[in-house]
Amino acid sequence: MDKANQFRAETQSRILVKDGPYGTQIQAAGLAAEDYAGATGLARDQKGNNDLVNLTQPQVVRGICDAYIDAGATLLATNTFNATRISQADYGAEHLVREINTAAARIIREAVDEASARDDLPRFVLGAIGPTNKTLSLSPDVDDPGMREIGWDELVEVYREQAEALVGGGADFILIETVFDTLNAKAGIM
Repeated sequence: MDKANQFRAETQSRILVKDGPYGTQIQAAGLAAEDYAGATGLARDQKGNNDLVNLTQPQVVRGICDAYIDAGATLLATNTFNATRISQADYGAEHLVREINTAAARIIREAVDEASARDDLPRFVLGAIGPTNKTLSLSPDVDDPGMREIGWDELVEVYREQAEALVGGGADFILIETVFDTLNAKAGIM
């Protein structure tokens, strides 16, 4: 049975529980700036770049995922809320986007598969796509309401790049989360 049909069947027989946030749990791990950066050689301070932790501290992400599984979660999202080249540009890490997303999906896929092999309970990997810090609907300049920092085609490509890496890493579905701009959400769907 394919994942979509398996998901639908599972929703008919039980309540599926989604995991919780990764960002606050990563912050609670008390990582130093050098822990975030790891061996990436990135010039900018990486403290707070929670998505980069998929590459530099995968055991932290795996531990968070395992804790959510132990708490009963069956829908496990990737730690990729800001893993687009738009958001990673703030850290000078946009060239690592594909690697970050692929690693994130693999971490969660491995945890889900191991847990499901133990208890035969189906679980699903949700490739999380966040809103980015750019909006298609609003101008960042109050004096120029028609101005946009990004266009439709560029945002669609940014989301496509992320989604392809997430699916390539093992995500079952794409989760577009924290929608504050419906046009951005439509670009994510596209």
